Amino acid sequence: MIASNRPRRWPGYAVAVLFLGYAVGKAVFAVQARLGFPGGPPVSAAEQEHYFLDAATAQWLATATGVLGACVAIATVTPLARKVPRTLMLLVLAGMLLSVGGGASIMIVDGFVGIGVGWRWYHGLLGIVVIWLVIAMIRSYAAAVRRVAG
Repeated sequence: MIASNRPRRWPGYAVAVLFLGYAVGKAVFAVQARLGFPGGPPVSAAEQEHYFLDAATAQWLATATGVLGACVAIATVTPLARKVPRTLMLLVLAGMLLSVGGGASIMIVDGFVGIGVGWRWYHGLLGIVVIWLVIAMIRSYAAAVRRVAG
């Protein structure tokens, strides 16, 4: 990552697009009442049967989190984010990094080492890119609000 204190908008837009893509993929599987993600490893019927939620409900909830994540990402590059207290927004972004980073880490480890989930090496590369983009978005937001406050 380039060491710069200058805010950049493109990481926030890129993360928003990724979250919207995630939401669309989850919505497609929600309509089909299937667990998983298009292009991801298949979820067996036995595994789906023992899931704590019904598949459609779980996928619609995941769709909602994808839309919410996209809204937060867009908020980092708009004046709206300046109205939210900096500490609160950074706390929300830290939570986003933890949740996205957790899922992406599973993709990375399974894609390159193999833990039995079924992610491939290219999913692992995508996981690295996603973590990098979220960090870039957070750094850019922090630089933007620091410039406004300072």
